[in-house]
Amino acid sequence: MRSGERIVILTGAGISAESGLETYRDGGGLWEKYDLMELATLEAFAARPDVVLDFYNMRRRAAEKAQPNAAHLALARLESAFDGQVDIITQNVDGLHEAAGSRNLWHMHGCLNQMRCMACGGVHDWAGNATRQDKCPTCGEIGRLRPHIVWFGEMPHHMPEIQMMLAQCDLFISIGTSGTVYPAAGFAAAVQEQGRAQTVELNLEPSQGNSPFDIQYYGPATEIVPHYVNQLLRSEREKHG
Repeated sequence: MRSGERIVILTGAGISAESGLETYRDGGGLWEKYDLMELATLEAFAARPDVVLDFYNMRRRAAEKAQPNAAHLALARLESAFDGQVDIITQNVDGLHEAAGSRNLWHMHGCLNQMRCMACGGVHDWAGNATRQDKCPTCGEIGRLRPHIVWFGEMPHHMPEIQMMLAQCDLFISIGTSGTVYPAAGFAAAVQEQGRAQTVELNLEPSQGNSPFDIQYYGPATEIVPHYVNQLLRSEREKHG
């Protein structure tokens, strides 16, 4: 890596698992415990708003109790110390990257600690439970607030900016993702098609996607992410003498 280059990092549920937050597709994950098609669609919210709100209240409470782990902290350290641009695209809806200190952060699937008004579009930070009796802080409408989460059938956030980052990056790192959820599952292949960037996978085990990576490290995120970040920063220091 030369100084001034751009690193783009994609993170998934695997990076937060060691902070105590459930993944989706692993054994015992959310997919096994809940029918997310009954909880994570606009149609489900219209039909059973109290049930959907309670589900996200439960997840918000769990996220509020969680603490960033060594992997989150390592990425924040990389962003701070690297002589270039570091952007983190996360599929996660928790706030652990922010809590660790990351700032160049793009939540493509939304955030648990925010609610969005379906009347005026206002997005508001939210702590604690949400109910149908809550009033929008912007427009005052009651009963129109929904979790600021990308549900099935909805477009992920920040896609134009993400496509630009993928086209301009010199190093793409995928961390803790299953490789099955699109469009994120296609990011590595998109980078490879550009022919200019190295691709790296840091995961508990090989992802299920069809995109081969130039470099792979497998193991717990709290071990392999700090190790790889240390390698990058050591290389950076050596280049500067």
